[in-house]
Amino acid sequence: MVVFESDDWGSVRMPDRATYDLLLTKGVRVDNCPFNSYDSLARENDLTALFETLKRHRDVNGHYPVVTANCVVANPDFEKIRSCHYEAYHYELFTETLKRYPQCGRSFDLWQQGIQDHIFYPQFHGREHLNVARWMAALQKQLPETLLGFDLNLFGLSKMITSETRASYLEALAVENAAEQRVTNAILADGLVLFQGLFGYASPSFIAPNYVWSSLNEKVLLTHGVRYIQGQRRQLLAKGFAGARRTVGHYTGQRNASGQIYLVRNCCFEPSLYPKMDSVSACLAQIKTAFQWGKPAIIAMHRVNFMGAIDEANRTRNLYQFNKLLVGIQKNWPGVEFVTSDTLGAIIEETL
Repeated sequence: MVVFESDDWGSVRMPDRATYDLLLTKGVRVDNCPFNSYDSLARENDLTALFETLKRHRDVNGHYPVVTANCVVANPDFEKIRSCHYEAYHYELFTETLKRYPQCGRSFDLWQQGIQDHIFYPQFHGREHLNVARWMAALQKQLPETLLGFDLNLFGLSKMITSETRASYLEALAVENAAEQRVTNAILADGLVLFQGLFGYASPSFIAPNYVWSSLNEKVLLTHGVRYIQGQRRQLLAKGFAGARRTVGHYTGQRNASGQIYLVRNCCFEPSLYPKMDSVSACLAQIKTAFQWGKPAIIAMHRVNFMGAIDEANRTRNLYQFNKLLVGIQKNWPGVEFVTSDTLGAIIEETL
């Protein structure tokens, strides 16, 4: 079985090429971060091109490859936050954000079509891909690059490129104390309700932004129907800072104290993040290893790989490689089955 897990759908990142160029002129080295260089909301032509690639292939059961599209359901409402002088946080549904972005007016309709065609299956990635407490505190302190990003409707300036001394804004569930833990739990609960309202079904699985979460978050997820927790081999615990953070290891099929099942990514297709790597050959080798050990191949591949709003060549070359990957999978393992994360979780649940 092969699962394609793709994160960050619905979240704002770099708004457009003009914003990218402006940040460079201001001395912010957005060119040194692939997410800041290529990632943006999925536009209609991004989705159409991805879906066309998926529909070129079918597995042994006649099913298309399907992307488990891990999505956030909201983004900051920059205008409302600006109007109250950063004193209170406000958000909007990502479907409202889409309405203001060029070539995104029909993007959510395409999401829905992808769901109907069984090639695109949203799962819960969080309410926002944003640590609200950290970001709001930085805005109130008037950190210059954070304010610059805010004025451009952008929060995701990577920690690796900023000159500011701060923690990551993207670790949505990272906390410093019990009060913040309660806030993140409430945000999770709110996001899960919003998810069901948008898609008409509860999300059976979840992936934490930047792989940071706690067992207390897991309990909230369980109350809203999340039975499967996607992740990497190492979980970053929510309480802690750089230099003091602890990690916990997981494996596919492992259960936590609440009975939820971990699904651990063991393959990677990230050509935007690792441009010097032969992403197709590397991923095929990882799939081979997974199958040799009797494991499903769970492939990590972020949205950024398929976005073309900032640089269309990014989407073109990576979809070419993705098609090669799909051809290689079916050539090497003609009996392969393409499944979603929650389908895999249910199969594991039935067999344990």
